Amino acid sequence: MTSDTSPSLADALAAGTVVLDGGMSNQLESAGHDLSDELWSARLLAERPEAVTEAHLAYFRAGASVAITASYQATFEGFGKRGIGRAEAARLLARSVELARTAARRAADAGVRRPLWVAASVGPYGAMLADGSEYRGRYGLGVAELERFHRPRIETLAAAAPDVLALETVPDTDEAAALLRAVRGLGVPAWLSYTVDGPRTRAGQPLEEAFALAADAEEVIAVGVNCCAPGDVAPAVEIAARVTGKPVVVYPNSGEGWDAGARAWRGGATFGTERVTAWRAAGARLIGGCCRVGPESIGEIARALDAA
Repeated sequence: MTSDTSPSLADALAAGTVVLDGGMSNQLESAGHDLSDELWSARLLAERPEAVTEAHLAYFRAGASVAITASYQATFEGFGKRGIGRAEAARLLARSVELARTAARRAADAGVRRPLWVAASVGPYGAMLADGSEYRGRYGLGVAELERFHRPRIETLAAAAPDVLALETVPDTDEAAALLRAVRGLGVPAWLSYTVDGPRTRAGQPLEEAFALAADAEEVIAVGVNCCAPGDVAPAVEIAARVTGKPVVVYPNSGEGWDAGARAWRGGATFGTERVTAWRAAGARLIGGCCRVGPESIGEIARALDAA
């Protein structure tokens, strides 16, 4: 757990490599929770908050130093579809940060002595639609409209005092520009992480262009990629480091593919810890996993980085 004497995450990244957690949804599903509705893991913020804390704790125990909150799919609009008003939705967003903090305290009580940080997840507009469009982007909305969508949630999460905002699984540069506008001046650092297809965003823009948006953003302490194939990480790390000069964050999927129509994962896993040291050599400083990457894999990542 962070304290007055703990380094900031930005300082920790300047000094070395930090291990991120893995997928929240797969950890909750492995514990027997049904995440088949549109709110996904965010539903458990209201119905089973203890399950969310336990999922975070599993990753801290495995070796992660950063927990990403269960707010990826938590939006005022998404909660509203379920009849949850704005006041209660704001409380649930704040709860996502509180649950991760609780897990950090429990980890410290259990003997984890390294600093632990909480990253408040800000998923893309497409996550609220729950139709797989975060893997396409180009929603038909402009930057100003996307900023209006994101700003209330970002401000609510920032008020809950996370260590960092995780602007994650961003599919295109319009949404990145909107998110960067929304975090400006909040006083909370952020990382910006795209979901990519080879050397381009999911919407097809070159990664040089995409990362350049964050190069001069003071709030952004790291840039990178997540929710992508492991094989797409290494080229993206090189581009992100070269274009921005910032630490790079990477947390790919297991390598399986998401079938949005069937709402199921297909294919086999290709994620392996042998890639991790190469990512670090290329500039990655914040390393973990996304969908289908569980505590066992995060533990392997932590051990591989310690041994290298």
